[in-house]
Amino acid sequence: MPAPTLVIACGALAREIGALKKANGWSHIDPQCLDAALHNRPDDIPGRVEALLERYAEHYEHRFVAYADCGTGGRLDAVLQRWNVRRLPGAHCYEFFATSEIFHALAEAEPGTFYLTDFLVRHFDRLVIEDLKLNTHPELRETLFAHYTRVVYLSQTQESELLESAQRAADQLALPLEVVVTGMGDLQTAMAAEILRWQENPGGNHATH
Repeated sequence: MPAPTLVIACGALAREIGALKKANGWSHIDPQCLDAALHNRPDDIPGRVEALLERYAEHYEHRFVAYADCGTGGRLDAVLQRWNVRRLPGAHCYEFFATSEIFHALAEAEPGTFYLTDFLVRHFDRLVIEDLKLNTHPELRETLFAHYTRVVYLSQTQESELLESAQRAADQLALPLEVVVTGMGDLQTAMAAEILRWQENPGGNHATH
């Protein structure tokens, strides 16, 4: 049985990490998810991650952080360097779901792209419509989304209900929808690679802070 492994994750990835844990038989993985709303306060992410690293420092031999940089401007990486802990690749979840090459191709082809993931589709009304007050001030749409030209839905699961919800979301923003099927992308490959590395080097994740 592999050593228990702490995965500190964004709450927006809870469902996907749970699915990967089940599909791959990663019973030793213990996800601890932080509130997805921290993405509205990225300055708080490094401190919240470090607090969990400190809290569980003596409980787990291996640790991994299921965040990209996520708007922290390298400050999350500074925390992880102190603790000798790795994270997901890329700048944000759009990049690691799509993979870097595909995401940058999408961004270069159309800079004015509004991205959705399965999580954002499920919570679109709360995280976009309500948080941006478009439900009470619909006139703000033309201002807030003036420079957007399309919605790209990075689909992890291809659920028909989510595809329909993504179309409704695009309609609410008065933008055309494009769907790019990504699956789990680099979320799966990065976690699998880290687990393999630990199996080959069982003692290789010690804090250096």
